[in-house]
Amino acid sequence: MKPARLKSSAPVLLVRDVIAAAHHYRDALGFTFDRFWGEPPDFVILRRDELHLMLSLAPRSHTIVPNWKVNKIWNVYFWVDDVDTLFAEFQKRGAKIDYGLEDKPYRVREFGIQDLDGYDIAFGQLIAPNA
Repeated sequence: MKPARLKSSAPVLLVRDVIAAAHHYRDALGFTFDRFWGEPPDFVILRRDELHLMLSLAPRSHTIVPNWKVNKIWNVYFWVDDVDTLFAEFQKRGAKIDYGLEDKPYRVREFGIQDLDGYDIAFGQLIAPNA
């Protein structure tokens, strides 16, 4: 019997305001969503291309601490096929660029943005071995 395959993933971020965060991801990063869940809304599934990102309302007493504040690492990393074009798109949309395009020593060209809750989301593309 052939083993089951993982086909996709959907990171989940806790946010202070699901509606505002979803609209930010739509307007600044080109994600879409079909609907909100809960009354008042406390959950949404965002989509761009074949990838998903879920946003869930954090409890009022919860302090959101993005990974970069603890260990200088992203909360979400997306692999892309044209990082330069995506960077230009995000700049045009007014996304908050955390760090600009960089060729990293681990052979990835990447950049990062910060969302409304301070999460660092990175987008990277492998650099060809002979580039």
